[in-house]
Amino acid sequence: MKGWFAGSGRGILSGVEHTGRVAIFFGQTLQFGLTARWKWKNIIEQMVNIGVGSLPVIMITGAFMGMVLALQSYYQLHKLAVETGIGALVGLSMARELGPVMTGIMLTARVGAAMAAELGTMKVTEQIDALQALATNPIQYLVVPRFLSCLILAPLLTVYTVFIGVTGGYLIGVKMMGINSAFYLSHTVSLVGPADIMTGLIKAVFFGMIIAIVSCYKGLTTTGGAEGVGKATTGAVVTSSILILIADFFLTIIFKIINM
Repeated sequence: MKGWFAGSGRGILSGVEHTGRVAIFFGQTLQFGLTARWKWKNIIEQMVNIGVGSLPVIMITGAFMGMVLALQSYYQLHKLAVETGIGALVGLSMARELGPVMTGIMLTARVGAAMAAELGTMKVTEQIDALQALATNPIQYLVVPRFLSCLILAPLLTVYTVFIGVTGGYLIGVKMMGINSAFYLSHTVSLVGPADIMTGLIKAVFFGMIIAIVSCYKGLTTTGGAEGVGKATTGAVVTSSILILIADFFLTIIFKIINM
């Protein structure tokens, strides 16, 4: 029993320590992002890697998510003879929840893992130490471009995901299930408003921050050679995914409280 309490205490202290280090890391990233001169070349390079490279994955994910949602909804709503509401259901679900969450998860799997692996490799091969020896701050040079790119592109990719998902739902509802196109579109437009879209975009901004901060932190704190890089990459993906789901829950509660 004594050993269990000791182990639990060490785990709690370790968690608090890591949380504090991530908070400091986040604060330094914000400081350099707001005050330092931006390296536009690095930012544009990261935006191309994150945005263009993620489009095929986002397109497939959004399309099949919208189609599956429409297909499942049809079988339930058809029993109540309100199948024309599928458009609104798909639109609201994609705009408020599934769009930003699935975009965040896909970016975590593709972009977050790449960030952690790249920075982790630089860390274990002492390239980070070389930058510091040249009086270059790794956070300003390596983290800020990735942070800003995720911050900008996560909402844009979310819009793309929502559009593709709604289009996929339309194809299933109208072309496959034979729902009247005018009723389908009118229900969607009348029930999905700017507040719903803004909710998803705000969530996407927070998710982009989580992906960039966690992945870069894991990469820059890598130890143990190639094995450590693998652990850092896995840790970045798992931690970011969990934090995205947790953040989505609390953001949803906040939006409900402020009636957004």
